[in-house]
Amino acid sequence: MSLVTLSDVLQPALRDGYAVAGLVTLGWEDMRAYVAAAEAENVPVILQAGPSCREHTPLPVLGKMFRHLAEGASVPVVAHLDHGYTHEECRIAIESGFTSVMFDGSRKALAQNIAETAAIAEMAHAAGVSCEGEIGFVGYSGGEGSDGTNPDEAAQFASETGVDAMAISVGNVHLQQNKEGGLDESRIRAIEAVTEVPLVIHGGSGVPVGQRSALARGSKICKFNIGTELRMAFGQALRTAVNTDPDRFDRVQILKDTHEPVVEATRRVLQAFKGI
Repeated sequence: MSLVTLSDVLQPALRDGYAVAGLVTLGWEDMRAYVAAAEAENVPVILQAGPSCREHTPLPVLGKMFRHLAEGASVPVVAHLDHGYTHEECRIAIESGFTSVMFDGSRKALAQNIAETAAIAEMAHAAGVSCEGEIGFVGYSGGEGSDGTNPDEAAQFASETGVDAMAISVGNVHLQQNKEGGLDESRIRAIEAVTEVPLVIHGGSGVPVGQRSALARGSKICKFNIGTELRMAFGQALRTAVNTDPDRFDRVQILKDTHEPVVEATRRVLQAFKGI
């Protein structure tokens, strides 16, 4: 069984100079492909259930799916709740077998974010589960704007919450489809200087691949969340599978054709985070 916590994979990454991919899942087909890619690259992987995934499939079902894949995997697999917005949601995830929860209090005032995140971290740790929090606000492409992480607030947040990983806002944006942006490395260095907690980049699809690799090997960023890039790969594979034979209607057969393209796209993502 290769089911592990977030700390189990991030602490070695912090020590040895690499990063682990937090891959945003939407269903069985992509999560299965992600694990296959991680096995092919011989790296750990974090399977993430975000809000849109949870709208489609209940947390107890997702927990069983993640754990089933982990039990058969040859590499470490983390079952992670991404962007949990309430104490109750995080509690249900823990009871459903998740080994890591991310509480997102980033829209709240600093004191409230710290207090609520600390309570969830305490609950998670009591259950042997890791906790990720967010300080600053990572915005959305075409939607809410970002609020960059203040290094002093990051130091306070890390110290007072007891989180195992800290998501930061340093030029990253959720749902970005191109890689024309880049992260603010001076802000990253300022945050690194005041905390030992592994750092997390949400919206990793919008970060140039070369910068991903450089920061994975030369910073305290130990986790990059990748969603949009792999959703696009899945969508293209599905479109090709449907259009290849317009008379085909069995969705199981159609979805089988997405597996290898998504595995290959995921392997390219994972390769960028490996150590030297």
